Amino acid sequence: MQTEHVEKREDNLFRPADANAGREGKYLTFSLAGEEYGIGILKVKEIIGMMSVTHVPQTPDFVKGVINLRGKVIPVVDLRLRFSLEAEAYTERTCIIVVEVAGTNGSIMMGIVVDAVSEVLNIRGSDIESTPTFGVKLDTDFILGMAKAAGGIKILLDIDRVLNSEDLTVIRQMA
Repeated sequence: MQTEHVEKREDNLFRPADANAGREGKYLTFSLAGEEYGIGILKVKEIIGMMSVTHVPQTPDFVKGVINLRGKVIPVVDLRLRFSLEAEAYTERTCIIVVEVAGTNGSIMMGIVVDAVSEVLNIRGSDIESTPTFGVKLDTDFILGMAKAAGGIKILLDIDRVLNSEDLTVIRQMA
């Protein structure tokens, strides 16, 4: 039988020790269709302005194509389309966040298109709650949690899980 380590608080309530410690840290926040999201800052390699994307035939709709970033071919995914949100024309605030995604065959550099980058926030574990259950079968494995920050909610993403293994296979072939 496995026991869970708990720590005693002054109010005599018990809670799992360090339940959110793994999710605590710095997050790059960005907006997408009016909502705020966050990605762990250690996954972010750089932020670049929107640039010309070369379309690759026979790829999923959310895969915009590839860019040449200082001599490296980087696949680009539009997060709006990946999350089944309505497509919108790119603006001067639209940008590409270059992230390193871990897959079963190693890591891959990938660009994600977002509406606008907001800020870097240091989010405490105590300010992160688990993803609520919505009463229906939804795939929310890519959501690390919901962070209470700046008077609102930020949806924290596990960027390694935003794309499934089939998606990553297609993207890996593009890189």
